[in-house]
Amino acid sequence: MLTFDEAFATLPAGIQPTILLGNGFSQAWNTEIFNYASLFQVANFGNRDVQIRTLFERLNTWDFESVMRTLLSAELVAEVHGLEKSVIDAIKIDQELLKEALLTAVSDNHPGLPGEVTRAQYEAVRRFLRRFSHIFTVNYDLLMYWARNQDIDPAWVTDDGFRAGQLWKGYGTDQAVHFLHGGLHLYEAPNGVRKHAYKGEVGGGIVSQVRENLNLQPPRFPLFVAEPTHQKKKERIDRSPYLSYCLRQLAAVDTPIFILGHSMDQNDLHIFEAIRTSSVRQIFVSVFGDEHSDANRRLIANARAYLGGPLMTVDFFDAGTVAAWG
Repeated sequence: MLTFDEAFATLPAGIQPTILLGNGFSQAWNTEIFNYASLFQVANFGNRDVQIRTLFERLNTWDFESVMRTLLSAELVAEVHGLEKSVIDAIKIDQELLKEALLTAVSDNHPGLPGEVTRAQYEAVRRFLRRFSHIFTVNYDLLMYWARNQDIDPAWVTDDGFRAGQLWKGYGTDQAVHFLHGGLHLYEAPNGVRKHAYKGEVGGGIVSQVRENLNLQPPRFPLFVAEPTHQKKKERIDRSPYLSYCLRQLAAVDTPIFILGHSMDQNDLHIFEAIRTSSVRQIFVSVFGDEHSDANRRLIANARAYLGGPLMTVDFFDAGTVAAWG
């Protein structure tokens, strides 16, 4: 299997590729924080806590999206078999509680301030990311957002499409950073999508602002795609001008793409379909750990099935050779 540098060296001279970041990018900074097991431990499912936790246990998983898919299937079966409306309503309530619990758990589990990432880590990740012309991410966390905003070397300037008043404009900008599934720092306001920014005061950090919003009545949730299937995710994306713009920008990419830290699961098929409609001809997908493990065999097979074709070549590189965080 190729190393990251070997894969990068195959690019045509003068070409600056695109990168798509998955959860593995954040886990490379801290595995304990950015995984479903730790999120499950801090999740609060309200007055349905016992029932929903029992679902996780019976399904033998910590994967929120897997449990959500089960609830969607249960709703369908209940409707087809004519079960009582109260049962169907309870299943729907559990779906909403699960989405809200995931969002709140990400916020509660997230490092509170940018200073929890070291300067050396910021320098390393900036050196890594500045090699790419466009950055797309499915992560909700603030790590990449913080890295962009550090006033340190190496110099790295990117446009996220936001302008005066932290209001997203997108069209007519040079937006090169795209949060495909939203993020903790993004929220929908009456006049458009806005982002939180550091206020320069005690308690003015972005995570603190997110937590304050979640404590409002009714809560103001971040712009956040937590649906379990690619169909449901696409429906949510289509309802948001910001998210739909980002997905269209992915479909407009015409440079080679590196996919780092993504599981290549079917629930992100909408993303792979956007890439397939693009002019991309070279795709490099990261593989973490033993390439012959069952999980990685499935990842490799999915990548070839979803992205391979007569006009697209799919190659694989060892995620362990990236060292994005130093």
